[in-house]
Order: sequence, then structure tokens, then C-alpha cells
Amino acid sequence: MTTERQNFRVQKWITALSVLLFAAKLAAYYLTHSLAILSDALESIVNVLAGFIGLYSLYIVTKPRDEDHPYGHGKAEFVSAAAEGGLIVSAGILIAYEAVVNIIHGQPLQKLDSGLVLVAATGAVNYIAGFFCIKTGKKNKSMALQASGKHLQVDTYSTLAIIVGVGVIMLTKWHWLDHLIALLMSAIVMYNGYKIIRQSLAGIMDEADMGLLDNMIALLNANRQRNWIDIHNLRVIKYGRLLHIDCHVTLPWYLNLREAHVELDELGDLIKKEFGDTMEMFVHTDGCTPDGCAICLKTDCPVRIHPFETKIDWTMQNVITNQKHGIETP
Repeated sequence: MTTERQNFRVQKWITALSVLLFAAKLAAYYLTHSLAILSDALESIVNVLAGFIGLYSLYIVTKPRDEDHPYGHGKAEFVSAAAEGGLIVSAGILIAYEAVVNIIHGQPLQKLDSGLVLVAATGAVNYIAGFFCIKTGKKNKSMALQASGKHLQVDTYSTLAIIVGVGVIMLTKWHWLDHLIALLMSAIVMYNGYKIIRQSLAGIMDEADMGLLDNMIALLNANRQRNWIDIHNLRVIKYGRLLHIDCHVTLPWYLNLREAHVELDELGDLIKKEFGDTMEMFVHTDGCTPDGCAICLKTDCPVRIHPFETKIDWTMQNVITNQKHGIETP
């Protein structure tokens, strides 16, 4: 089974589970008339809708590249996550609205103990499912699965807060706490929706992943080969779980095409070993110039003109630029 199909299968189970958990929370609300429990149920509506959106996006991702989408369909995951984040923010607004309306036209609370048991059960199931979903999403580098898992775990934390709040109401009879809990839940839900939207927009706009670039540059420094005189103009673009890497590599000018290709294969194999096979690499080669002798580590170079002066470590500041390091660009 391919990774994409595995992601799709997991998302199907998560979506079906979200429907069942929503039904259970809705039953708990009708038992208790608790606005806090209703807020938890409304958040679960979002999980259901987001599950179907994620399911569709993962179906799109499984489609192979075609003439219209030469880089594949991985961006669909970012669009899906953005839609899910928007739905979560909408749920937060709806929870706040229901809280205000209930303050004006309140309903008496009832059967809180029965409702509490139902809500606690859904929270436990949510956490386990969310943990599995996030673990699978990280393993398969699927943003859609990770977003679904985070929704489920956020739902668990909010459910735990509601359980504590309803328990306090049962002990103290302070029914006004029900409205306060709902308003706090509204703020938490909207904030989590904003974070997911922010992350998905970063992917859609090809925002640089500085953590990924740092790890990649550290890997290149630690495994630097003597023929790799310079690396610059490094860029990484994400298409869902796929990484597209562009860079320029300066090699000794006298290498023939076959020898240069061997060097680039070694570079690609090094990165694939660390980051997996979900990447493709496009490399432009530059031949060295006499100005590069000062930073060249190749001690047995047969055409060296100037003596070696200093080693330049590759860093975030110099690897992502389009300027050769210490080398005059022709």
C-alpha cells in the first residue's frame, strides 16, 4: 500500500469516528441542556466537516502527476487545512453566540452526571485517535492527517476542561459558570483555528521552512565532499509530503559530465537518506573559477592557481543566496 493510500484509509476511519463522537456529544447536550457541553458538540461538527474535507484532499493527493499538475497534487493538503482552520474559527464564533443567547434566554441544567459520563468517553476516544493520526501524519509527512489529529486532540483538551467545569457546577450549583466556560472555549477554539490557517497559508505561499533548511545545511556541512566547492541558491518547496529542492553546486571545472553526475548523485543520496524518498532535486552545476581557489578544500587539485586561505562553513545566510561564496560570478 502506498503512503498516500495509507493516509486516505486512516482519514476514512477518522471521519467515521468524528460522526459517532458528534452524535454522542449531542446526546449529552439534550440530556443536560448544558451550554458548555453544547460548545463541545459544536466543535465536533467542525471535526466532522473537516474530516470530509481532509478525506477529499487526500483523495486528490493520491492522483498521479499529469500535464496540468506537473508537480503533483500535494498542494491540495494545504487548501484542505486552510478550510478546516476557517471552519474551526466559525465554530468558535457560533459557541460565543450561543453563550450570549443563553445568558438572555437561559435553560435550567439537568442530568449533569449522565452527560458527564458520555462526554468523558468521547474525550478518551478522541485523544487516542488523535495521537494515532498525528503519528501517522508525521511518519508519512501528511499535513492533512496531522491537522485532523490536532483537531481531535484539541477537542480532547477542551472536553477535559468542560468535564472539570461541569463537575464544579455540580458541586457548587454555580450555573453561571456554564456560560463562562462556553465563552472561554470559544476563544480557545478560534485561536487554534487561526494557527492552522496560518500554517496552511505558509505552505500555499511557499514560505521557507527555516527548521528544515537548518537541518539540511547542517547535514551538508557534516558530510561535505572535497569536490563540493560551494553550494548556494538553496530552496525547498513543499507540495504536501513531497519536497522539491533546487540549488547550485560549484564543482571543479575540469570534471566531465559523467564525473559531475556522480557528485550530484552522492549529494541527492545524502539528502534522501536523511529526509526520505519523498523528494526530488534539481541541481544547476557551476564550474569553479580561479577566485575560488582561496576557499577550495580539494588538496590534490591539478590546476590550482592560488593557495587555499580559509574554509567557509555553509550557513543559512550564505547558502540560500544567489551569490557564490568568495567567488567572482562571471
